[in-house]
Amino acid sequence: MALAAALGAGLAAAPSQAYELYNQDGSVLNADLEAVFGVMHSEESYELGFGNRSAGSSSWREGYVKYGLSGSQTLGGAGSLYGAFNLLSSGTWGDGDAAGFTLGSERMTDIEDAYLGWRSGDLFPALGENGVDLSAGRQKVVVGDGFLINGDSLNFGDVDLGADYDRGGAYYIAARKAFDQTAVLRLGGEQGLRGDLMWLKSDNRAQAETELAIATLEHVAAPGTLGLTWIRGLDVEERFASPLQAERDDMDTVSLRGAGSLGVDNLNLAFEYASQDKDSGRENAWYLEGSWTFAELPWAPTATYRYSRFSETFDPLFYGFNRGYGTWFQGEVAANYAGPFNSNTQVHHVGLKATPLENVTVGALYFDFDTLDTDLGNLGGRELDLYAEWMVNDHLLISPVVGFYQPERSAAEGGTQLGGDDTNVYSQLMVVTFF
Repeated sequence: MALAAALGAGLAAAPSQAYELYNQDGSVLNADLEAVFGVMHSEESYELGFGNRSAGSSSWREGYVKYGLSGSQTLGGAGSLYGAFNLLSSGTWGDGDAAGFTLGSERMTDIEDAYLGWRSGDLFPALGENGVDLSAGRQKVVVGDGFLINGDSLNFGDVDLGADYDRGGAYYIAARKAFDQTAVLRLGGEQGLRGDLMWLKSDNRAQAETELAIATLEHVAAPGTLGLTWIRGLDVEERFASPLQAERDDMDTVSLRGAGSLGVDNLNLAFEYASQDKDSGRENAWYLEGSWTFAELPWAPTATYRYSRFSETFDPLFYGFNRGYGTWFQGEVAANYAGPFNSNTQVHHVGLKATPLENVTVGALYFDFDTLDTDLGNLGGRELDLYAEWMVNDHLLISPVVGFYQPERSAAEGGTQLGGDDTNVYSQLMVVTFF
């Protein structure tokens, strides 16, 4: 089953802010507000087994508002407490998205964030400032750059799958991202060795209400970060599980990752290799990426190349949008509606972005998808996306996108695009505000 997109450019490009209501004697109380609205149009529609799309175009709108309180309280020489409580109201309007995850009728208000944590301050000098960070509750959790774990961001709507999968729609912008239950222990400072121990429990039926244990170990230094991650599947609700998800109970995923400049100005390198041991056998996924910023040229353009490969029945778990458009939702059409969805594929990606103004970024992203085992369906194709990110001010981001997606096969030929294999022209406009 396809996994959904996260926020688009959205809040990943925006600074984290809150409106300070009170700050005195170590007590801080903030009002939190973020609102995201998107207008989308796809000239083509896609069949992923839901049976609710037909050939032709789809036009829809998505939005959410998250609002509540966050704060912290110092405890003298005993560190500090912190926490947040936020509600989130979301919806989809119009035809619903191009693949039928939503129908346009979704509306929901529910709790999004509800967590409490403690940071150690200077209690343990060997671990650095706040070298112990313990938190629990309903919160978003990310590991690395989101290749495997990037919140619980899959947002189905009123699609009829025999049970209620509705999380309030807003499929593309991934309104809801928090795991329902978490316990997270973070050890170490901003440099040197650090690690995490995590327990995560999803209440998302589209993720089969998966329960995971996670351990990470990282070394952080100026040249880059090297990290090791182990993910153990503890439980899965089989009633809601796809064939891939049904194997998550007792499944082990181990990954080695790295990212950094190696001390070379304008260079950035990244990789991750994940090996997955499950009942049906061993699967793997990996990528290599390099980018270079031409700092002396006008607009300081950055060029990127990445190769990624996901074996035939690799389970991509809770991957999500993290570093910008194209990571880890590769292609606005392919990653969100047409497939592939980070399984049974290899992808060549070339990207170029530039900054013509201090508050404006423009970019182009090209993807070439090649299905590994076409007996499981042929989701090969090519996509070119053009985008801009305009930070109008400290509280408002506007981001238009135009995408051109060319599938190798139509739905009648083993692909997913309904009505033929013509090039799909996709467009969207995102407006994000935050305080």
